[in-house]
Order: sequence, then C-alpha cells, then structure tokens
Amino acid sequence: MRDMFPLSVKGAQTSRRGKTLVGPVDLELEGTGTCVVVGPNGAGKTTLLRLLHGAARLNSGTIEWACPTEEAHHEQVFVFQRPVMLRRSVEENLIYPLRMRGMSKSDARAKAQDWAKRVGLQDMLRRPAPVLSGGEQQKLALARALIVQPKLVFLDEPCASLDGRAMREIEEVLQEARASGTRLIMSTHDMGQARRLADSVVFMFKGRVHEHSPAQKFFSSPDTPQASAFLRGDIVE
Repeated sequence: MRDMFPLSVKGAQTSRRGKTLVGPVDLELEGTGTCVVVGPNGAGKTTLLRLLHGAARLNSGTIEWACPTEEAHHEQVFVFQRPVMLRRSVEENLIYPLRMRGMSKSDARAKAQDWAKRVGLQDMLRRPAPVLSGGEQQKLALARALIVQPKLVFLDEPCASLDGRAMREIEEVLQEARASGTRLIMSTHDMGQARRLADSVVFMFKGRVHEHSPAQKFFSSPDTPQASAFLRGDIVE
C-alpha cells in the first residue's frame, strides 16, 4: 500500500438541484496529525468531509490522493454524527468489519473484546447496540472504525450533544489514535475541543475554505475578518 497523502484538492465543487453546497475548494492536506474543520452553522463542514471521503458527488474540479483512489478509500473510514448501529450486540458490531475483511471469527472476537475494553464497553459486549446511550453508541462507532486500523478517519461532529465525561473519553480515544499514526480529519462546533485536538485548522464559510493554517496560528492570529469574528463568538454573515 502506497502512501495516501498528500491529498490535493483543486477547484472541487459539489452541487444539488443547481445549488452549490461546497466549492470551489482548493486544499492540500498532508498525512499526519488532526485537522479540525470549523465554521458557522451551514458553512459546509459536513459536506466538505463527505466530498473528500467520496460520499458527496464531485461535480467539478479534482480530488487526488497520492495513491489510486480505490486504494485510498479502502484505507479510510467515516464516523457520523449520529452513529448507525447494526441491530446486533456490541461485540457483533465490532466483529462485523473484521469479518468483512476476511479475519477469522476467533481472531475477530478477540480483537473486538480488546477494543471494547479500550473504549470502556467491555461490560456491554452482549448488549444490543441500539439500546446504548448516545455516548456509548459514539464510542462503539469510533471503536468499530478504528478496529480495522485505517490510515485516515473522517469524523463529523463526533461529540455533538454528549456530556463532558463522554466527550473526554472520546477525545482520549482520538488522541491515542493520532499518537499511533492515524490521520484524523474532523468537524466540530466546539472551539474548546478544536483547541485541544487540532494540529491544523480549516475554516469554512459559505461553502468555501477561507483559511487553512496550523492550529496555533489560526487561534492566535487568523487571516480573515470572518475567522476573527467567528473566534470572538460574533455572528458571521
């Protein structure tokens, strides 16, 4: 498997019913650390992630990985804001992606139990996933994504509507994944979380990338008045 990065985006645009949702976007992303996508509601954060992942139609422009697109897609996963749970147990939810990749049932079960322990779900292995709390479902979704050891994980508002404890637990898992070399690209509306996790920041406004810079620079001296207003908590129009 060749390196996926850099990811080069040139003039990328996605539309629906004649309305441009995101774009044109020019962006260059390297293969390490955590990139956090921020911006006001409706700025296009989720759509940008879906576009990069290949889940939104590319109507114009190019999105080029450093390897063939099919290989890149095989090495990445997407964690949604509202996790989709299989109507199976926690353990079976974790086993499923491993079996889909050809792992034996016994090896997959052992790995599932290990990952359940990592995210604090070891006492819930037999519990049906759909009855878990929101925080527990998000931890399961994250474990189910990371269990296949992807090179890249997209996360759309992974801690939306969670309490502080659940958010801290999920952030710890994300930090461990980053430390192990997994590339993370995530959106968030929580500036505290962005400051804690980001190595770089993409600021979206009206469907366009207005800034892309190292996190320290973005938070201390943003380049655009829209980003400055956003960081102050002002309404950005």
